Amino acid sequence: MTATGTYSYRNIWKVAYPILISLVMEQMIGLTDTAFLGRVGEIELGASAIAIVYYMVLFMIGFGFSIGAQIIIGRRNGEGNYKDTGKVFWHGLYFVLALSGILILLSEVFSPWLMRKIVSSDAIYAASLSYVRWRLPGMVFAFITAMFRAFYVGTTQTRTLTLNSIVMVASNVLFNWILIFGHFGCPALGITGAAIGSSLAELVSLIFFIVYTKVSCDRQKYGLARPARFELAELKNMMPVCSWTMVQHTISVSTWFIFFLYIEHLGEGALAISNIVRGASGLIWVVLQAFSSTCSTLVSNIIGEGHQDKVMSLVKRILKLSYGIVSVMIILFCLFPEAIARIYTDMPDVIAASVPALIVMSTSYFINIAGQVLFLAVSGTGSTKTAFRLELIALAVYMFYCWLIIGQLKMDVAVCWTAEHVYAFMLMVCSGLYLRSGRWKNRRI
Repeated sequence: MTATGTYSYRNIWKVAYPILISLVMEQMIGLTDTAFLGRVGEIELGASAIAIVYYMVLFMIGFGFSIGAQIIIGRRNGEGNYKDTGKVFWHGLYFVLALSGILILLSEVFSPWLMRKIVSSDAIYAASLSYVRWRLPGMVFAFITAMFRAFYVGTTQTRTLTLNSIVMVASNVLFNWILIFGHFGCPALGITGAAIGSSLAELVSLIFFIVYTKVSCDRQKYGLARPARFELAELKNMMPVCSWTMVQHTISVSTWFIFFLYIEHLGEGALAISNIVRGASGLIWVVLQAFSSTCSTLVSNIIGEGHQDKVMSLVKRILKLSYGIVSVMIILFCLFPEAIARIYTDMPDVIAASVPALIVMSTSYFINIAGQVLFLAVSGTGSTKTAFRLELIALAVYMFYCWLIIGQLKMDVAVCWTAEHVYAFMLMVCSGLYLRSGRWKNRRI
């Protein structure tokens, strides 16, 4: 970055590239689960769609909090208050540890009742519940890891994310291969093995972050040498930002979960198709999220440095870079949808039925690029309450559309995926209008 507060394309890419690699590696965990279970059976493939998204709803409560912490860390880093970045990290860690315990307990008590109410197929219900029960213990590791990620992204030390994710994915592939199919004397556990394997991979990831921070991070500079004394006032100061990102991310994924519940009522075949599309969507999504997350972090840093007049030019540069890279992926997905589907299953009828939905999903990203980058720019300004309100508008329209075309009209699966176009368009318009209004300027966090 120059002294005038302008980030070049090279500066942006240096931050975005490690985030991109880490997100791609993390996405490989879901891809591994789906690809392995797609070779076990249609029930397991369909159940993993419900179970994985159900887990993600709970995970996003803690992850959303960490995103808010990341924004605050980015602002403190930009201001040069490096020790305060560590204080934010420690207090975020205390919060997510308590939160993970509460969520695991509540899930164990209420998940059987809730899953029975919302899933119509007995086979899908049993398989989904088995996955959730064995996946939830790994949430403790995942929440702590999310706080480490928030620290390293907020301070723009993103290179470590690449190494961490490679270790995590390699562990997940190994554990899944052993536990799902039964190797090295272990029984073939199917969908339960996928859950256990992913939880163990989260633990490996956490151990990596702890060791890396002890060995390679300047812990004195960032206030990480020893745990900070818990101060309720500090946590309260974080909540105006973190509470809204927590609620926003949770509601966002909850509507995604509801979408899959609508699809489940169309039949087990439709659910299996949508799980393939969900997995393929994630491959594009992680590339887009790398740029969106970079946008949020750099916006927060640049405002902390006192260059809020440069925010919009920074956002425009990130938009151009995002479209240049993500559009290539979209075109490839539209040209070779069968090849993409074969990554997730070897069932010919499911592959053929997935092609139209894959193409529809892919085209939604032409709109979603602008929607996500602009939306994360809003969050990066610290206006997380406003960001929540903007997404709430987009999600309300999205849910009405899902209710109409899936719940009432029971359209083909491919048509159902046009809901992504509706959501992306609403998010783009709402976020763009707010940024142009300038009402985010001079906001202190």
